Amino acid sequence: GKTPRSCPATYVGFWDDIRKLFAGTEEARLRGYTAGRFSFNTKDGRCPACEGQGVKRLEMNFLPDVAVACEVCNGDRFTPETLAVTYNEKHIGEVLKMSVDEAVDFFRAHPKIHHALELMRAVGLGYLTLGQPSPTLSGGEAQRIKLVTELAKARPDLRRQKQPHTLYILDEPTVGLHMADVERLVRVLHRLVDAGHSVMLIEHNLDVIAEADWLIDLGPEGGDGGGKVVAAGPPEKVAKTRRRSETARVLKEFLAERRMSGN
Repeated sequence: GKTPRSCPATYVGFWDDIRKLFAGTEEARLRGYTAGRFSFNTKDGRCPACEGQGVKRLEMNFLPDVAVACEVCNGDRFTPETLAVTYNEKHIGEVLKMSVDEAVDFFRAHPKIHHALELMRAVGLGYLTLGQPSPTLSGGEAQRIKLVTELAKARPDLRRQKQPHTLYILDEPTVGLHMADVERLVRVLHRLVDAGHSVMLIEHNLDVIAEADWLIDLGPEGGDGGGKVVAAGPPEKVAKTRRRSETARVLKEFLAERRMSGN
């Protein structure tokens, strides 16, 4: 996913469905366009100048390269003929420039596309555009997009049916997240578990730690002074351990404040 031709829409997998929507319009059928015409990775309908990337890179010798909008398509990625086809008064280039928040309402009538977009918004990625190149995403953003891709496959209503069980291992998934986004992430992780999967995290965020079914506290110190299992069990049990544990100390205070606030 770390190529300039990868973006949230293609990685999560709903871009194919969007292309089919455009190919199904009356204008596209009259012109004989198939879904392939609306791919920026094929020659049929993409801009030949920027090869569907919407930008060109200028070499600056001893300075980092600079990306500028393609002067032929003005960043729309496609040829004028392809952009002449519209869906709900938007051409395919404008859809790629939509934020997830905008696209949620735009594709409300299409459950499969709408579901994936809702999941992206649920993990705090509503501000991303559908066509944002993958190399420009932060590590946290990329990790959450991967979560959405998996969550789109994980349906709690199919738990009783035969489906693969997956173990997800996440390393500090809350790094760089706003508190509101941490809450969204916790809800997403619960949905994975509700669908019959297992989630293992390395984490220091107390909001996430308190939501775990089982904790393993390693310590008592870091580095050479750690590496031993100090406590294990549900958060409430770990918080009451009498052994030397920084996790137990701060978790006990956190859970007490949580009870007082009623959360």
